Amino acid sequence: MTEVEFQIIKGVGFVLALMLAIGLQWLRPHTAVAGSWRVNASLWAANAAFVGVVCGACACTVSRWAGAEGIGLLNLGGASPWLAIPVSILGLDLVSYAWHRANHVVPFLWRFHQVHHSDPDFTASTSLRLHPGEILLSLPLRLIAVAGIGVPIVGVIVFEVCFAFQNWFEHGNIDLPARFERQWAWLFVTPALHRRHHSRRHAELNSNYGTIFTLWDRRLGTFGPSSSSVSVRTGLPGAEQALGPAAALTLPFRTRLRGE
Repeated sequence: MTEVEFQIIKGVGFVLALMLAIGLQWLRPHTAVAGSWRVNASLWAANAAFVGVVCGACACTVSRWAGAEGIGLLNLGGASPWLAIPVSILGLDLVSYAWHRANHVVPFLWRFHQVHHSDPDFTASTSLRLHPGEILLSLPLRLIAVAGIGVPIVGVIVFEVCFAFQNWFEHGNIDLPARFERQWAWLFVTPALHRRHHSRRHAELNSNYGTIFTLWDRRLGTFGPSSSSVSVRTGLPGAEQALGPAAALTLPFRTRLRGE
């Protein structure tokens, strides 16, 4: 598979996940909020251009290189695709959990990650609200993880699609049926669980770091229960005014509002 084909598949998955999340928001809204689409879309456009220049399909390239050189646990063990794909998804999701948690613990990393939490309206577009600095800092870790695990290209693609769906879904302004929500939350992150993570209250903010699975939060002591029936005041602690695109981009260099 070429880098162009990888980008096309990743893009299609991104769009389909977006359409599903927006559809669910429209069918079952949790609260009546419009969302910060102007600011979040601006940050996404900046990140898309930045990533396209710096590392458009790095994960695909690193995966191919690791496979050819026999580098990584799965390549050394000669794992079959049926084993490699689920192990890749679990391994990369664990790395994502660790990175996300580090962003809340390490003051320097929080400076950039606080931009994501600065959205006062928790909607699907919040998933786009990432500072380019956070993207840049995360790239080496993600590429090292792909090589260290020995993730095959198909594993990278499946993970990227699953991650995109969950990222849009968990940030969605979505009110799920109680029974379905309880069952889904045993394994996967729900909008209510992640809404708690975007709370202005520090005890809730520093919980539920997972993106795909709730396993890591449950096992590592950071799980906090929540449901669609719970009302959460979302946004960045200490930030009382909504930020525009320029203010969001410069926030890490102006102040570090307490999130740790």
